[in-house]
Amino acid sequence: MNYRYHPGIARCVSKLNGGGVIAYPTEAVWGLGCDPFNRYGVERIFELKGRSANKGLIMVAASIEQIDWLLEGLPQSQIEQLTASWPGHVTWLIPHRNLLPGNLTGSHASIAVRVSAHPVVKALCEAFGGPIVSTSANPQGKLPARNSTMARRYFGRSGVEFGPGQVGANRAPSQIRDLVTGAILRD
Repeated sequence: MNYRYHPGIARCVSKLNGGGVIAYPTEAVWGLGCDPFNRYGVERIFELKGRSANKGLIMVAASIEQIDWLLEGLPQSQIEQLTASWPGHVTWLIPHRNLLPGNLTGSHASIAVRVSAHPVVKALCEAFGGPIVSTSANPQGKLPARNSTMARRYFGRSGVEFGPGQVGANRAPSQIRDLVTGAILRD
């Protein structure tokens, strides 16, 4: 299904543009998202999850072009690693060179980024015009939401806008790899 013109996408993009938080399906779980450059939205996600801001957050994009500004100056071999795995279920830690807000990156010199193949994530990022925050839709210590009912149980009364669609076929969160060292941090 093409979600690009789905009314739920339009409502979510409106919420993103207003600095709010959205919930949407990803490859493996429901996610919470916001504009990564909106301080209020990022802080609201930490508040909703009950999570420490030191940990930072992940960004998802519809294409590598949406994050090309983050890749400037990287060695060609690293860019080839990214393009070989994207779109897909691999999240890369990429040096952010202070191009992103500190409340988004936490205490880290890198930002976790994934170019998603999920049709709702792609539609959201395309309609928004850039990457969005993506973190699992669950309060810290609770199971990640695998469906909209569970996500709504966690955040239905918190002002979060819910997107359309269903979780993809993956059962586990994405693999996380460090672009500089090559280390696999989550498999």
